[in-house]
Amino acid sequence: MADFNKILTPGDYDNGEINVVVEIPTGSNHKIEWDRKNACFMLDRIEPIAFAKPTNYGFIPQTLDEDGDELDVLLVTDQPLTTGIYTKAKVLGVMKFIDSDEVDDKIIAVVADDRNNGDAIQKLEDLPEQLIKQIEFHFNHYKDLKKPGSTEVKEFAGLEEAKKVIADAIERWNNQ
Repeated sequence: MADFNKILTPGDYDNGEINVVVEIPTGSNHKIEWDRKNACFMLDRIEPIAFAKPTNYGFIPQTLDEDGDELDVLLVTDQPLTTGIYTKAKVLGVMKFIDSDEVDDKIIAVVADDRNNGDAIQKLEDLPEQLIKQIEFHFNHYKDLKKPGSTEVKEFAGLEEAKKVIADAIERWNNQ
């Protein structure tokens, strides 16, 4: 397997486009993580099925969030995507998130070329309100059985805030 952090860039985030590597498909309760040291995917754990992911979950190559991992992406698609693929994605916004007292923000994006819906989703407000509620509920509660109260969705913010989060994550990557 290729090391995504060596062969992919973060993408053209200034123009709202990023590269996203998929770790977890929508609907999965498998916590699959990119193992940077070994350049492969690892099944870290199996979560209760009640906490299956509401969107595809992945990361932007060559970034580091404040938690020390690559910057996470919630990639919204009509169908689950496969672990290990990458795609160009359009940034919609960011979910500001705290996990066990650490900043662990999530970029929200859609596939850049979605001919199924005619590229109808252009900004965060184009996503169904119910999906935003499901995402917020999921991340506020997915650790409740093991560490209740350890996660908190702070807010959802638009494209400009997302670009700032991405720029900061690229800078952390470049300065490691």
